Amino acid sequence: MIELILLGASVGLLSGLFGIGGGTILVPLLLILGYETKIAIGISVVQMVFSSIYGSYLNNKKGTLDVVMVVIIGLGGFCGALLSGSITSSFSDKTLEMVFFTFATFALLRLFMKTHDYKHEKKINKAVLFVIGFVTGAISMAIGVGGSLILVPILVGFLHVPLKKATSAGLFFVVFSSVSGLISHTLHGHVDYESGIIIGLASLVGVYTGVHLKHHILNVSVQRKLLIVLYLIIVLYLLYRIF
Repeated sequence: MIELILLGASVGLLSGLFGIGGGTILVPLLLILGYETKIAIGISVVQMVFSSIYGSYLNNKKGTLDVVMVVIIGLGGFCGALLSGSITSSFSDKTLEMVFFTFATFALLRLFMKTHDYKHEKKINKAVLFVIGFVTGAISMAIGVGGSLILVPILVGFLHVPLKKATSAGLFFVVFSSVSGLISHTLHGHVDYESGIIIGLASLVGVYTGVHLKHHILNVSVQRKLLIVLYLIIVLYLLYRIF
């Protein structure tokens, strides 16, 4: 239980700090602790429900959350994530780990790409936003990640949303996708609720600290460097585990 509490607090901290659902970090750590891949994914989804709801509440209080824009993408994510349990059940643990490795590698490479902070946001068709959410929700929940790592680059690169606002939107999107994903994974028997709830409750303390650091102490440059180190460790571990 002590291990799970420390794990939850650490993942919550990273979730609040970087606007991520936490699954990208939590799933590899659970694999290290000996959990099966599908169960690790299910536990990750439980944790994301806790951290994303609380983190979005804190972001909204600080005025960095555009609720109207994200609700449309979020509804798409909710519908897409309903398929996640079926997608996960369709693949072997090894295949899921390889998909997760690809996702983590993409996340790492994205951090080396130049990010522009645009002054004016683009307007986009609501149906397109829904489809973006649907695809992101289905893919991300199938491997136990929040989807913000896919969503944030789309918001910043294509819709010209400011980075801090985009990371807040990414975490709010995880509320929709994780609740839906939890329903789907529960129906397919992938969820260890005891471990998930312990980690989820502990993550709330970490989320509060992470959101505070993001808004008051760490600038974007420092956040980026820390995230690069984190994902490099994850990618190397997954390489070791797969090969």
